Amino acid sequence: MPTDRTVAVLGTGIIGAAVARNLARAGFDVRVWNRTRSKAEPLTEDGAVVADTPADAVRGAGFVLTALNDGPRVLEAVRAAAPGLAEGTVWAQLSTVGVDAVAPLADFAAEHGLVFIDAPVQGTRQPAEQGQLVVMASGPESVRDAVAPVFDVIGRKTVWVADDGAGAASSRLKLALMSWAFVLTHGAAEALAIARGLGVDPQDFLEVVTGGPTDNPYLQAKGAAILADDYTTSFAVTNAEKDSRLIVEAAEQAGVKADLAVAGLERFRRAAAAGHGDKDMAASYLASFE
Repeated sequence: MPTDRTVAVLGTGIIGAAVARNLARAGFDVRVWNRTRSKAEPLTEDGAVVADTPADAVRGAGFVLTALNDGPRVLEAVRAAAPGLAEGTVWAQLSTVGVDAVAPLADFAAEHGLVFIDAPVQGTRQPAEQGQLVVMASGPESVRDAVAPVFDVIGRKTVWVADDGAGAASSRLKLALMSWAFVLTHGAAEALAIARGLGVDPQDFLEVVTGGPTDNPYLQAKGAAILADDYTTSFAVTNAEKDSRLIVEAAEQAGVKADLAVAGLERFRRAAAAGHGDKDMAASYLASFE
């Protein structure tokens, strides 16, 4: 029988590993699965159990959380988990999958009697590790109280997004939020690149901005990383490129001219093509130079 103190986490990348670790430390019975088992093994130090298959991970779990790269991989994982899933299990998908990928996930949940919550999260490595993600959730009101203890561990707040009947409300909101994060990233990267290209010290740019109306913590964090040539990954260029593509596609379908998103996608593609795909998305800075 499923239990509400047992949580399965499928996918232990930057977000999934942090989510699983925080839940285990909070006293939940956590089972994890990852395609590459070795990436999940360190979680045993925090009390999580590493399963050989998705079905083994979800068996007996009251909650299933998926934190994989994209919609097809999420669907592949839950299909593999099907033999272990029980009717009534709450499944929250935490990934940025875009708009079109949500319907197949919801259909799978309905076919197997699962309660589906579209719950992409806002935040990268540090917020995830600190349990400070923001969860954007769309799903039945009947399960909100039940899933609250899980979301309260992994995030600093949960925003329940009203669905207008078109589906994927949370994922649509997530794309808008990611577009803003990417504009900030590219803005910081390009401004510092222009300063350097014009022969002035990029540090002077940050000094002038600091404390003024255009200053913000994100600029300071990304600016410091760029000036230190430190691209330790909080959110990889390859993931940013994927999300940017989802934003551009969704905007086109909605009839929105997303000029900045289109230009930003090109910068991430250029950075990835230059061999920076595994670096933090601040490597947009490197796309400014040959």
